[in-house]
Amino acid sequence: MSLHHHQAISLSRNGLTRRSFFHTVSASALAAGTLNFRDLISLQADELQRQGRSMILLYMQGGPSQFETFDPKPGQETGGPTKAITTAVSGIEIAENWTNVARQMGDIALIRSMTNKEGNHQRASYQVHTGYVPSGSVKHPSLGSAIAKELADPTQDLPSVVSIGRTVGAGFLGVDYEPFAVQSPGQMPVNVTQQVTTDRFSRRLGVLSQLETDFAERGGEVVVADHKRLYEKTRKLVLSPQVKTFDLSSEPQSLQDQYGSSQFGKGCLLARRLIESGVTFVEVSLGNWDTHDDNFNRVKTLSQQCDPGFAALIADLKQRGRLDKTLVLWIGEFGRTPRINPRTGRDHYPRVFNAAIAGGGIKGGQVIGASTKDGMAVERDPVGVADLFTTICKSLEVDPRKENMSPIGRPLKIVDGGKVVEKLFS
Repeated sequence: MSLHHHQAISLSRNGLTRRSFFHTVSASALAAGTLNFRDLISLQADELQRQGRSMILLYMQGGPSQFETFDPKPGQETGGPTKAITTAVSGIEIAENWTNVARQMGDIALIRSMTNKEGNHQRASYQVHTGYVPSGSVKHPSLGSAIAKELADPTQDLPSVVSIGRTVGAGFLGVDYEPFAVQSPGQMPVNVTQQVTTDRFSRRLGVLSQLETDFAERGGEVVVADHKRLYEKTRKLVLSPQVKTFDLSSEPQSLQDQYGSSQFGKGCLLARRLIESGVTFVEVSLGNWDTHDDNFNRVKTLSQQCDPGFAALIADLKQRGRLDKTLVLWIGEFGRTPRINPRTGRDHYPRVFNAAIAGGGIKGGQVIGASTKDGMAVERDPVGVADLFTTICKSLEVDPRKENMSPIGRPLKIVDGGKVVEKLFS
């Protein structure tokens, strides 16, 4: 079938619902016999396979030490006092304090050969979220927003992108894909818990619409259009029964205990609930990994918060049959120096760091790449940010070379360059 007919049924945008699929097909194409029923069924099957795919990013803000997470070097001077523990997969060891993740290692793949050049927090964090280095001329969308543009159902009540903590926004993709921010996972969002009746809420929106109309007539059409889209999304969320997704109280206490009582653990549980309710991309962040001093004690505390939430999320998704279509990525903006500084800390080190990935067709129980014995450099199979992003796109069945028009007048790809890390799928 020609590209023209693919475009006619809008497969390049936000996906098709079962209800809308046949309504979006060109009637003239059917009448002309250029698109037969078998073609329709095949296209519908392909699109329905893409639907329901989602991603959860567990972002370790500040840059976690690879030596104290998933690439320990016991017995090496650079490894410090950190011990290694065995996992459920023979031959794979990770750092102590990650006992829950160790038990779940059969579903997790480790990348020990991540490498980059950006050693500044702001620049590296921006790149790890967008795939691009910061530019004064354009604000790039996060990968989550770009993925949501391709996969999310625009008719759903919940936001397509949710951020539990801090994240990079939708950039030039606009308000339709801007993350909905959750500051306190487990609690209902503040703006939807006000005791206001539906009628009163509707009257308030009516007054707002009148004010917006007056402003638009005075030259504010573009601003008003964006504002209306934002408030329409908010209205749908506030009035939707699905807003209860943000309330964790209905989850069994035993399951809540598995995730842990930390904000991160609650965030992971909320992420699972959001994904089940149709949200395409959720980021859960855990900060304070910038351990220039007292690295070993601080990482121990952070690991004890992260370990149960990360492991419970993988196990819970698998038990519910969601792991195959949900990609989970654990990563920070860079790693930490092999050299331990005089303050028993580790400094910024983008040259080699690690990541963990599971679900979405990824084969768990394996290690991709390796660092040298002392952890100073990548020994084999280097993986850059673009490689990782291209791999994510393959998992989610998104074309990484898809272009979006930027404000500077030229199209920008979802991912600029990079190769799929094929070993992750075999």
